[in-house]
Amino acid sequence: MPAIYNAPLKDIRFLIHGLLEGGGISSLAKYHEITADLLDAVLDEGGRLCEQEFLRVNASGDEQGCRYDVDTQTVTTPTGFKQAYQAFAEGGWLGISMDEAWGGQAMPHLLGFAMEEMSCAANLSLSMYPGLTVGAMNLIAAHANEQLQQAYLPNMVSGQWSGTMCLTEPQCGTDLGMIRTKAEPQDDGSYAVTGNKIWITSGEHDLAENIIHLVLARLPDAPEGVKGISLFLVPKVLEDGQRNTLGCTGLEHKMGIRGSSTCFMSFDNAVGWLVGEPHKGLSCMFTMMNAARLMVGLQGLGAAESAYQTALSFARERLQSRSISGPVEPDQPADPILVHPDVRRMLLRQKVMNEGSRALAYWTAMHIDISYHHDDETVREQADDIVQLMTPVVKAHLTDEGFDCCNLALQTLGGSGFTRDWGIEQLVRDVRITRIYEGTNGIQALDLVGRKLPMQGGRLIRRFLQLLDTELKTFSHHRHYPAVNAAREDLQAATFWLAQEGMKDPEEAAQGATPYLRLLALTAIGWLWLKMSLKAEQALAAGDPDVGFYQSKIKSADFYMAKVLSETAILLKDIQSGKQVLMAFGDDEF
Repeated sequence: MPAIYNAPLKDIRFLIHGLLEGGGISSLAKYHEITADLLDAVLDEGGRLCEQEFLRVNASGDEQGCRYDVDTQTVTTPTGFKQAYQAFAEGGWLGISMDEAWGGQAMPHLLGFAMEEMSCAANLSLSMYPGLTVGAMNLIAAHANEQLQQAYLPNMVSGQWSGTMCLTEPQCGTDLGMIRTKAEPQDDGSYAVTGNKIWITSGEHDLAENIIHLVLARLPDAPEGVKGISLFLVPKVLEDGQRNTLGCTGLEHKMGIRGSSTCFMSFDNAVGWLVGEPHKGLSCMFTMMNAARLMVGLQGLGAAESAYQTALSFARERLQSRSISGPVEPDQPADPILVHPDVRRMLLRQKVMNEGSRALAYWTAMHIDISYHHDDETVREQADDIVQLMTPVVKAHLTDEGFDCCNLALQTLGGSGFTRDWGIEQLVRDVRITRIYEGTNGIQALDLVGRKLPMQGGRLIRRFLQLLDTELKTFSHHRHYPAVNAAREDLQAATFWLAQEGMKDPEEAAQGATPYLRLLALTAIGWLWLKMSLKAEQALAAGDPDVGFYQSKIKSADFYMAKVLSETAILLKDIQSGKQVLMAFGDDEF
């Protein structure tokens, strides 16, 4: 039995039209023709596709996995994946936020985030094929020359061709300065790319006619380390229809996302073309890596939403024991487990973290659109600062919470959760990888503290703290103001401590990085929950008939403030306790 999933369109609309007030679209000339009705129509169609096409082959895709043929070096995806992918491509979903010049729909990135979440919730494995392609398209559009853009983007936008990013090698993971793949210049302006890559998502499959690999490699004159990395576009099939000299030499055998082909790739003097400037490939690749990190955050959220819906359905139906306060359904042999406080604790934790995480992700997406398209350069810069600051936070926090929520959902089902009968054990296996790939969450925390906090003299975090301070002053009358303001003060104190102590000793900053990322995430979500609660209160005061929906938002905010946000004080103490208890151990004392 597959997990239950119904696209949470009401909640998504509440965020886009209510909390985000249209996602800032009204202030962007590029989107002046995009109405609320149009956004809703696109969301409806996207939700239908995910519920009907992606979800249908989720459980069977996990059971079958991908199949590798050693003789032909080809990969066959699970039954039904090709049809679902074609429906996705024919609907124009790969190009939802791409420029119309390449065949895209030029819709807001905010809408793309919503579609990404829904597709990941319905089928995480299948969603990865178009997800990587979208990242590859964004990179090519940003950094490749016009000739490459014209040659590759239209067929990628249509879904006829797909894309990958080829970074990791057997001897190196995150430390890309150690890569050995080489690229030799050829007389015709192309390059001969030779080397081996591992853990390449969608490196080989049967969903598209061609696969466009974006490969990090070194030129003959490359300096050592990351300053000597260049980026190359290497297609599986060349322009004349001939197969390039590259291939998949095997599949990773994974505990989850088994319908996603994770490949060992070999390049043997494969024909490729330089993207961007020589030795500047890593900076180009960050365009795709950052997009992928946000995508992975949405994977965590999507899996958590599917798990929560499944657990809630089970809790409403499963009869076991009586309510502590007395029978709730005396005509039944027992009460539904939803009556028990501990079951409610688990379910409400999932509910408020999912809805709060969604708000954080969509708020970040709104700033992507503003950073690209606002008329005012200062506003674009401010929005870009928010995106850069929040990218590691969205990736790490949403996947940490995604895994925790899936585990809570499994626990809610008890013994049933441990079986395949309800689909949650698959979600637990699938979502576990999200905390690891595209940079482990520990590396995201180091990126936040080591790169983003000091960037531009601390401008990014300073702007966010100023935003919180300014907005909270306008909410000082609200009952949740004290809790959110206390979290803001904890965040400010932690930021100051890391800045001061980190300058003296970088290890002090590193030891506090993971709790700091969580502190920042919880504070930002607390502020967003305050705003969501206020929006719900205003809707009720205005006589909106959907009373239950808005009351649920208000009560969810109450739960978050009482049961979650107080954790920021503990995180501050964790950070300020310093490195000594970590670094005091000798190697032989572990």
